[in-house]
Amino acid sequence: MDVIARRQFDTLYIWLDIAFLVLFAAALIWKKKYMTVLVGVAFGFVYFAVDYGLFHLVFHARTITGGSLFWVLLWMSMSYGFTNFAWIWLWISKDKHLLEWSLLILFWWLCCPMLASTFGTGNVITIQRTTGAYHGWMALILFIGYAGAIGYNLYQRDKTLRIDLLWILAIGVLVQFGWEAGLLLGGIRSAGFENFSDKLLTLVTNSLLETNLGMPYIYLIFLAYSAKFTERLKKRKTPLTLKERLRENNSERVRSAEISEYLA
Repeated sequence: MDVIARRQFDTLYIWLDIAFLVLFAAALIWKKKYMTVLVGVAFGFVYFAVDYGLFHLVFHARTITGGSLFWVLLWMSMSYGFTNFAWIWLWISKDKHLLEWSLLILFWWLCCPMLASTFGTGNVITIQRTTGAYHGWMALILFIGYAGAIGYNLYQRDKTLRIDLLWILAIGVLVQFGWEAGLLLGGIRSAGFENFSDKLLTLVTNSLLETNLGMPYIYLIFLAYSAKFTERLKKRKTPLTLKERLRENNSERVRSAEISEYLA
């Protein structure tokens, strides 16, 4: 069964969002979240490689009216690739200002479509993709990642060395849900769909599958990096093994003063 993901927005939406991305990146740099910025940029390009290279060139799932597919996809990929994965990195590192970062992103996702709709120029872009050709592959990636994490936890007797599966699952689902809900409430996602059930199907399916499929892998990358280096791209004074970093991350709490100390 195809799930159609469609967006319809005024071109002002693009320029407003680019301005937000610049300000968001500047705020992260101001707070010395250098690795967070690099992760966001890197996954923006990963999103573009997947969206344009696979979804468009391989599966021919993308169509657009009112704009250039290449440039619109480049903006979309950098926008949500950067924002999603910078936010994910802040979540899994349990940043002490996680609430503030989260509200900033969520309010923007909700307000930007409304601003563009009210003050837009009337130049509308409609872009959509069908998912039947590749959702099976995405499901396979998701299952392999979580099956590996579950298998590790079943094998691991030490509770302090187990992966917090509910934590990474919640991050993967809620980050995508926040994005999808903002688009839906702002009138961008699933524009033109008459049935609410069709809109809800896209919201639920994407929230469970799309960003979430990468969570076990990005968490492993986070542990491997932060075991040796800090958020400021410096070597840790005391490097850790992967398991030691997992135990440390499990003991950390959001807004904990200890987090900022070892990242300094």
